[in-house]
Amino acid sequence: MALRTQISERQKRFGAELRRLRESAGLAVKDAGALVGMGGPQLSHIEAARTGLDPDRLVTLLAAYGCTDATYVELLQDLGSSDGKGWWTTYKGKVPALALDLAEAEGRAVRLEGYDALYIPGVFQLPAYAEAIYADSYHSGKWDVATSVQFRVDRQRILIDDKDRQFHFVIHEAALRMRFPGEDVMRAQLLHLLDMAELPNVTIQILPFTAPKHAPLSSSFLFCDPGCAALSTVVLDGPKRAEHLGDQADIAAYRLKFEQLSDVSLPAIDTSRSLRDLPFRSSLGLIQHLLYLLPN
Repeated sequence: MALRTQISERQKRFGAELRRLRESAGLAVKDAGALVGMGGPQLSHIEAARTGLDPDRLVTLLAAYGCTDATYVELLQDLGSSDGKGWWTTYKGKVPALALDLAEAEGRAVRLEGYDALYIPGVFQLPAYAEAIYADSYHSGKWDVATSVQFRVDRQRILIDDKDRQFHFVIHEAALRMRFPGEDVMRAQLLHLLDMAELPNVTIQILPFTAPKHAPLSSSFLFCDPGCAALSTVVLDGPKRAEHLGDQADIAAYRLKFEQLSDVSLPAIDTSRSLRDLPFRSSLGLIQHLLYLLPN
């Protein structure tokens, strides 16, 4: 079987999990390969995500590795057998590969938690807001701005395509005060945040400049939980590349950081209650204040 020339983040994670399990079981790669009738180099290629592993051999290896968590086993099997296809497949070659990997990670998640320091989270961005971001960043002309904006709009289907999928975002006040898209676009974007917060599966908190105790992160991150903590992924977004972290120590560290950020943020947006019933300081109140400050 020919080795892969392009490897997705999902394929990398599957291989990395097999390597982690083997090492935890104390088996050398040649000994583990022998259990399923393959040489050590072939198993090394699988662990490096250069090629796949058939389901029967996977079951044998997981049993040998002492893996007994039924949920983990089921999700890992799905990770290995997936063809990676979804709504994002039609955008292959039209948007950066990192965008496709992000959409696939989001699509597999049952819960997403994110922190954004300077931008409105992608799943809440209006087309005009996203266009302002891409217009400034796509100087080379390799990617079409209109296609990238439509891809971002299509990503937002995850908000409603699974009623059980939960979202919790912490947004720094700095992101709400940005004016790069223009004041009219920012006004519409802030109002859109309030609309999104009305969805029953969406929680939005604002981290104010006055938040105590913990210094805010300058970089954003997204926590994708597929229903098993051990297979969760932290996505760190950058201007030209995104890093997908699956190491258990990294996952625990970012989960703790998100909890800390949430704890010192204002109470979540709640448009169902009257202002009289809300805390004196709340995420809703801050957004309404920022809307008031925008020129008419």
